[in-house]
Amino acid sequence: MEKREEGVEVDTYAIIDIGGKQLRVEPGRFYDVRRFTPNVNTLGANTKISTNRVLLIRDGFDINIGYPWLPNAVVKGRILHSCFGKKLAIPKIYSNRKTCRIRGYRENMIRFVIDSIHLNSRIANNR
Repeated sequence: MEKREEGVEVDTYAIIDIGGKQLRVEPGRFYDVRRFTPNVNTLGANTKISTNRVLLIRDGFDINIGYPWLPNAVVKGRILHSCFGKKLAIPKIYSNRKTCRIRGYRENMIRFVIDSIHLNSRIANNR
């Protein structure tokens, strides 16, 4: 039996693989990721998304680790809107000409919110 200290708050979170990155997600929070579908313009606001590429789930003092992913684990959410990331500047320096050219772009992102984390058809507690 584990001792629980008073004043220590235990989170419920999951680590998922989405958009080529690993994110630590919690229910009720929103996140920005690179566009993970090619036709994202057809996906509007409040489009429901779910991923089963869940690497880890922590629910209270229980930790479940997948190898590489957890079976029967799903993270559900919805798309809020599409947005742009910070501008990335790429300098190109010509040493012989002693000049510099700077090009930049802003990455297309999707902002989504996590609604729930499911493990074995059971919703993880949201504390």
